[in-house]
Amino acid sequence: MSELNEKLAKFKAEAVEQLQKAGVTDIDDVLLSKLVNNLKLVIDNRDALSVAGSDPKEMETVRRNFLVKKLGIKDEEKGKTICADVARKMVDSRLKNRAAFYYLCQKQVG
Repeated sequence: MSELNEKLAKFKAEAVEQLQKAGVTDIDDVLLSKLVNNLKLVIDNRDALSVAGSDPKEMETVRRNFLVKKLGIKDEEKGKTICADVARKMVDSRLKNRAAFYYLCQKQVG
C-alpha cells in the first residue's frame, strides 16, 4: 500500500470512529469514501483535515465551500443551521474530521 493510501485509510478510519461517536450506526461507505478521496490533495495538511466547530469563520467556510458550492444550499440561514447541528452532533470529537463533518452535513441535507 502506498503512503498516500495508508494516510487516506487512517483518515477514513478516524472519520468512521467519529461518525460512530456521533451516533451514526449505518455508514454509507460509498459516500464516505468519496468524501475522503476528495480531500486527498490536503492529506498532509492536518489543519485542512479538521473542522473547528466552535469557530464562526470556519463554519462560514464550510457553509460557503461545501454546502453552497458542492450541495447547492444557497439559503444562508439553512446552511448555518446545518453546520451548527453537525457541530453539536460531533461535540465529543475535539478535532472534527472534515470527511465526517461533510458526511453528516450531506446526510442532513438528504
